[in-house]
Amino acid sequence: MVKDQKFYDILGVSPDATEAQLKSAYKKGALKHHPDKNAHNPDAAEKFKDLSHAYEVLSDPEKRQIYDQYGEEGLEQGGGGGGMAAEDLFAQFFGGGGGPFGGMFGGGAREQGPKKARTISHVHKVSLEDIYRGKVSKLALQKSVICPKCDGRGGKEGAVKKCAGCDGRGMKHMMRQMGPMIQRFQTVCPDCQGEGEIIRDRDRCKQCNGKKTIIERKVLHVHVDRGVKSGHRIEFRGEGDQLPGVEPGDVVFEIEQKPHPRFQRKDDDLFYHAEVDLLTALAGGKIHIEHLDERWLTVDIIPGECITPGEVKVIRGQGMPSYRHHDYGNLYIQFDVKFPERLGGEDGAPMTEEQIKALESVLPPRTAAATAPPTDAMVEDFTLETVDAAREGGRARGMAGGMDDDDDEMHPGAERVQCASQ
Repeated sequence: MVKDQKFYDILGVSPDATEAQLKSAYKKGALKHHPDKNAHNPDAAEKFKDLSHAYEVLSDPEKRQIYDQYGEEGLEQGGGGGGMAAEDLFAQFFGGGGGPFGGMFGGGAREQGPKKARTISHVHKVSLEDIYRGKVSKLALQKSVICPKCDGRGGKEGAVKKCAGCDGRGMKHMMRQMGPMIQRFQTVCPDCQGEGEIIRDRDRCKQCNGKKTIIERKVLHVHVDRGVKSGHRIEFRGEGDQLPGVEPGDVVFEIEQKPHPRFQRKDDDLFYHAEVDLLTALAGGKIHIEHLDERWLTVDIIPGECITPGEVKVIRGQGMPSYRHHDYGNLYIQFDVKFPERLGGEDGAPMTEEQIKALESVLPPRTAAATAPPTDAMVEDFTLETVDAAREGGRARGMAGGMDDDDDEMHPGAERVQCASQ
């Protein structure tokens, strides 16, 4: 039984896997998670490194025996912590451009270009108004730049020496015997503290104190184009951190749209909720909408069109501008109709006959006759009362919107309300 199954789990094989099974699992995983194939997915790069390290260990019979017996700790003490870089292992495994997988990621072995400093990433929150009109934001950031006094050397010219203890690598190989086994492991060089160079204190640069870089404040002008969406990335190549001997890093701003109090956005369309009174919904009128560019839209409701509660209308071409195009989305308006508490005269007086006849002259006829009881039925007359929420508690909750259509159980009181209406 093995002490640790982590490497086997990374490759997706059992601890008794054969060499052929290990090779097949690595081939499948490495092709799937190769950085060249997943340029915008940093997790894939880490997975690729883990796969390569696991295969490097398990494909070596000696390392696999140490791992099975002592786990990862035994490997680190026994010299398995270093090893081959993931890209080099991939290139060696799949071969060059003439191999069966050559050219899939740019021709066999990955071209080893100059190293690059890390990318600085920021989220830039932008209002819907600014996205509608477009804007230029001035954003300041702190970044490392090559020390101008020592030109990135860290000290006086000729005073920086390669560490003799580690030969400039920053790491030293150590040997230790534990019983019958000799363990070989890597550790940070104690002479140069992992720097690979030795600079005497008196020779260190006074401006960067031997660190080779200083912190600088940089202001960037970020152009937010009209119509961009959340997740849009704005890149500044070479404006990131600087380090000696490597290419400067990049700066990336990711757009995040702020929530808006009046509009909701979906792609290039805008959605707006408008509340109108019953008279406007039936007899027409006007509503006014303040747009994102400070314009006011006057919208006519045609008399007699009869806006129903929840109805959606559209004004074409008044949505968001399309990114890098010359057209616009649509503005969709959903109407909420506010009904009066009662109709009639002042001081709660009931409607007069003249008022009722006036409504009957313009509204469709009543439909109550269609549900009238048979002539020989026993009939009782009742008058509706207003529900007092404090008094009734949860008994009328089912009719007040507290019961969803997909509720499995009916709330107390709702069943009685439904039975009474049947």
